[in-house]
Amino acid sequence: MGDPVHMPRDHVQHVERSAHGAGAPAGDPGFAPAVPPSRGAGPEPDPATETPFLELLARGASAEAYEQPVLLARAEGWSADRIAALERAKALALRVRAELEGRRRREAELSALFETAHDLAGLRDLDAVLRAIVQRARSLLGTDVAYLSLNDPARGDTYMRVTEGSVAARFQQLRLGMGEGLGGLVAQTARPYVTEDYFNDDRFRHTRTIDTGVRDEGLVAILGVPLMLGHHVIGVLYAADRRARVFEREQIALLGSFAALAAAAIDSANLLAETRSAVADLEHANEIIRDRSAVIERASDVHDRLAELVLRGGGVHDVAAAVSEVLDGTVEFAEAAVAPSRALEASRTDGHAVRHRDDWVAAVTAGGELLGALVLRGHPGLDPVDQRTLERAAMVTSLLLLARRSAAEAEQRVRGELLDDLLDARDRDPRLLRERARRLRADLDTTHTVLAARLDGPAADAGQAADARRRLWAAASHLAATGQGLAAARDGGTVLLLPLGPRDTATDVARRTARQLGTAVHETVTVGASAPVGDLATRPETVAAAYTEARRCLDALRLLGRSGDGAAAEDFGFLGLLLAGDRDVAGFVERTIGPVAAYDERRGTDLLRTLDAYFACGMSPARTKDELHVHVNTVAQRLDRVGRLLGDDWQSPARALEIQLALRLHRLSAPTRH
Repeated sequence: MGDPVHMPRDHVQHVERSAHGAGAPAGDPGFAPAVPPSRGAGPEPDPATETPFLELLARGASAEAYEQPVLLARAEGWSADRIAALERAKALALRVRAELEGRRRREAELSALFETAHDLAGLRDLDAVLRAIVQRARSLLGTDVAYLSLNDPARGDTYMRVTEGSVAARFQQLRLGMGEGLGGLVAQTARPYVTEDYFNDDRFRHTRTIDTGVRDEGLVAILGVPLMLGHHVIGVLYAADRRARVFEREQIALLGSFAALAAAAIDSANLLAETRSAVADLEHANEIIRDRSAVIERASDVHDRLAELVLRGGGVHDVAAAVSEVLDGTVEFAEAAVAPSRALEASRTDGHAVRHRDDWVAAVTAGGELLGALVLRGHPGLDPVDQRTLERAAMVTSLLLLARRSAAEAEQRVRGELLDDLLDARDRDPRLLRERARRLRADLDTTHTVLAARLDGPAADAGQAADARRRLWAAASHLAATGQGLAAARDGGTVLLLPLGPRDTATDVARRTARQLGTAVHETVTVGASAPVGDLATRPETVAAAYTEARRCLDALRLLGRSGDGAAAEDFGFLGLLLAGDRDVAGFVERTIGPVAAYDERRGTDLLRTLDAYFACGMSPARTKDELHVHVNTVAQRLDRVGRLLGDDWQSPARALEIQLALRLHRLSAPTRH
């Protein structure tokens, strides 16, 4: 039967006029018999009584319009028999109308199902198919809203996936726990549920969140059917109205058919996604196999090349060139002092190549000693097999370096013997000294500095201390050989004779040597340097004097607590003489200016800097304020604070000398920035 809410507006108005006794519009054959009834006619059926209903059927009039011929006949005073015949014709016409409407509805439903199945067969976009299903379900069932939710196995609930006709944002974002609300009950029981009045239905569990969302949407009557894959519920398809409504069995069955198609669409999409993923995985696996084959061929190639290099006596740079060609990149050998320190240490500890930014670093080690590194430049995406190739090349490099070392140790002993002779002034023949130095690629006629180096790290036992000294001597010998200098072991440390470059100072060489030796032996190495010396071939005795000066500078650094640093005698001036021997420098500084240093540390003030400037400006507050770029009153206030911290006699000659010496020692003991 038709629903008057969905009738055409002209039909509804027509029915209302008839109900109030209004006359029918002129010329409308649907509201009067084609042949006027005659009073007192016999009971024989009149075929003309069927004509109005046939015309109503032809026009597709509403069910209410079929009452008009009967009402008009009664108004005209038809006989009871003819009115009865008219009633029978009306009933028959309504049955025919209902049958036609049912067929049209089933035709529309089958057409919609066919279109949905067609969409499913050509599935490209799952969301588009689900939206089409929800839209068609809403249209065919004539509901205000239709929507679809899917189960979330990870969270154990169901959530909105597609809505049609919804106007409330909160409703569109609802999540229903299993058993909560009508949808949760459908998802839990795998059975369809329908309610004519949601808020007065106690068959399912109401929650504040769900009820609020349903109330925002204004829904009253709700039908929900499960989306099934086998025996498993994957979601729920709904049709809902904002007024009370009874859903018929045919409508429930129709929504169930749409739900089956939606489940099939989801299953097809999942299978399609799995198939695509499997195909992608297979393609990726094939790519990996092809890449691995190529990498293994490269690894075999580099193995053959490295073996050939070792057999024919190739060098470190030959190894780097061969690996560069195989890895299609630039491989360089780097000394330990210039390689990235963190990556180098990590590679040394793990025994594998380590990535550093866009480079790869493989430590070259031998017996725990760090000899350098092979660095692959600009190749961040290194294959594991290629990484292993770089590591093997580092091992070959270490073997070559050890072979070189065995030959170099003899040369180092010769270098040490020459330096020992210079220190002891045993060979005074300048020509012979120059010849011995020339064979070692050293030039005694250029300007040099003598350096005294010593380990400052604690040793666990005598054996470890001796081993550390041997490593220091080996590193110093290597440094001397590469720098065209000489090195020897002496006085529990090492002594080096290194040439000065055009822009080098003795201080520069001392600091650089401390860093390089410390990196090579992984210990704290302190280095003291002499003033520049020259003409060593004709005046070899100057080497011994310079070594004494370098040792005094080394002692001064250690007394000042600057272990691991490097300095030259020129950095200390007359203080170098004062610091020779065992003196409590730290205690003297603390006793003399400790209160001022502590006040600066605690308050963040500049009293020590003010004192330095004050004495440097001849104890003149006026010149001091210019030096510090402050007001003279500020200088006076700071000096007054110093007086309260050190005592009223702090500017007396004796105290002033002690304070100036303590200030100089304090400044020298501060870590050098370089």
